[in-house]
Amino acid sequence: MRHVLVTGSAGGIGAAIAARFAADGARLTLSDYRADELSATADALRTEHGVEVAELPGDLADASFAEGLVDRAGRLDVLVNAAGIYPATPLLEMTAQAWDRVQDVNVRAALLTTVAFGRQGGSGSVVNISSGAATRARPGAAHYATSKAALEMLTKACAVELGAHGIRVNAVSPGFVTVDSPANPVTEAYAAAVSVNPLGRRGLPVDIAEAVYWLAGEHAAWITGAVLRVDGGSTAGAPSLPLHWDGETAVQQGSLEGQLHA
Repeated sequence: MRHVLVTGSAGGIGAAIAARFAADGARLTLSDYRADELSATADALRTEHGVEVAELPGDLADASFAEGLVDRAGRLDVLVNAAGIYPATPLLEMTAQAWDRVQDVNVRAALLTTVAFGRQGGSGSVVNISSGAATRARPGAAHYATSKAALEMLTKACAVELGAHGIRVNAVSPGFVTVDSPANPVTEAYAAAVSVNPLGRRGLPVDIAEAVYWLAGEHAAWITGAVLRVDGGSTAGAPSLPLHWDGETAVQQGSLEGQLHA
């Protein structure tokens, strides 16, 4: 039976990840700063799956809490760093405090938990939750986009140093996922603008959970330092853009090119 620690697991993607491991009979330790919601999630998993679930509520921006989280959880097989915050802060309103809190939760906490996981000894798997914002900035998200870009490089750096210890470190980068989260609310206007993709639907927390579960398991045993983009194909391109020539011009040009290559 694997022991899995999932941060940011009171709801949304983190809760879905916890549920996927619970369905496999894993022993779980869940952490989130929202203690009441965390308890509700843990109770639901115990009832539905009959698994052992421990709760460690706390704020990952507190370095001492983040550093001690893994040791408090006990010997782990899988660590999932799903906790993340994405406040909207226009660049000219950015403060050191606002910047630091996002970096502390989204990057430093993942570093500290991964280091503690490595120090436990033995093999295992770490999966970090990144974002498409790691490669594409947007207004109000300078701190968030920077944190996710840093998290992806942290994933690679940890994979390089921990591979010799039998620990794999990977990341899953979700596209837009429908999550009703009071901690990280988004407007419908924003959701509509960023959720266009070749597969034609918004992501669900379970889409991300399945990817995390696979990366953490034996079928991905030779994968480390990878970033798996689970985004409906939005990274591949924008299907909503029109042809850069109108249809008639494109047909004519295609005919001309065919003649030239004949």
